[in-house]
Amino acid sequence: MLASLLLLTLLPLLLVLGLGVLVSMGRPVLFRQRRAGREGRDFTLLKLRSMRDAVGPDGQPLPDEDRVTAFGRFLRRSRLDELPGLWNVAAGDMTFVGPRPLLPETIAGLGARGAARGRVRPGLTGWSQVNGNTLLSLDEKIALDLWYVENASPLLDLRIVALTLWVMVGGERRSQAVALAD
Repeated sequence: MLASLLLLTLLPLLLVLGLGVLVSMGRPVLFRQRRAGREGRDFTLLKLRSMRDAVGPDGQPLPDEDRVTAFGRFLRRSRLDELPGLWNVAAGDMTFVGPRPLLPETIAGLGARGAARGRVRPGLTGWSQVNGNTLLSLDEKIALDLWYVENASPLLDLRIVALTLWVMVGGERRSQAVALAD
């Protein structure tokens, strides 16, 4: 219910951001991708698009850093590209706090670690996102996600929400929690 209320409240902002995506990159405005949810069940993740569909002479997509637009960098740094994920929360596929949803093939490749990670619903933000996110390796993220699964609590979730707001303003930094999770 809170996610639905937030979606309605943030609708004007979402419309402005969607217009920014439309002007800077064209259609589609939303990025949709199949992701693994709780217990490995697939769902379609929604985000604001931050990259162009540019390809090289060989027809292969250019590297991400060559496809992200200036507006896309702003969306990613501020985490505003994640706002459409409130729909996923309202639909019950995600929650506000939990491990970020990964591709089903990534989860399958993690074996027992992927299954353990899938014991909880994925979240809009999570422990690995507030402790380094893109500055971390996949193994470091998984270690932090598994630490979260074992230590989840309402108080930890509140801490993650507060840290998420800090990251939105101050940017990403590796934290000491990375070493502790290993």
